[in-house]
Amino acid sequence: MPLRIVRLGTPRAAGEGTRIGTVRRPPRGVPKTEFASRDYYDVWYPLLSPSPELVKEALHAQADQSDKEWQAFVKQFRKELAQPEASRTLDLLAALSHHSAMSLGCYCEDEARCHRSVLRAELASRGADITD
Repeated sequence: MPLRIVRLGTPRAAGEGTRIGTVRRPPRGVPKTEFASRDYYDVWYPLLSPSPELVKEALHAQADQSDKEWQAFVKQFRKELAQPEASRTLDLLAALSHHSAMSLGCYCEDEARCHRSVLRAELASRGADITD
C-alpha cells in the first residue's frame, strides 16, 4: 500500500487511501464540507508545506523562477523539514507507507517546481514506499 504524491483537486486513483493536503491554505471558494468530495484532501496538514514566508517568496518568483532561485527554495524548505516536528512527521509517514494507503498533495500543476517534489525526495530518503 504505497504512498502517492498527487496534485490536489485531481481525480483520485483507485486505492489511493487518505489524501493529505500539505498546503498552507485551503482551496478557495470550496466549502469545507466538500474538500474531500471534490478530491482536494481528507486531512489538512499545513506543517508539511513551506512556511508562509517561503510560500510568499516562491509565489512571487514562480513565473520567472530560475534554477538558482528554485534551488534556494529547495534548500530553505529542506531546512524547514529538518525541524523536529516536521522531521518526525516525515519519519512517521515513511513508516506508515508500508502498511497504509495514503497520498500527499499540493495544488501546483508542475510537481518539478512544487514543494511536493521535495517531500517525495525526503520521504524516499527515509525509506517510504512511494508509487507514481
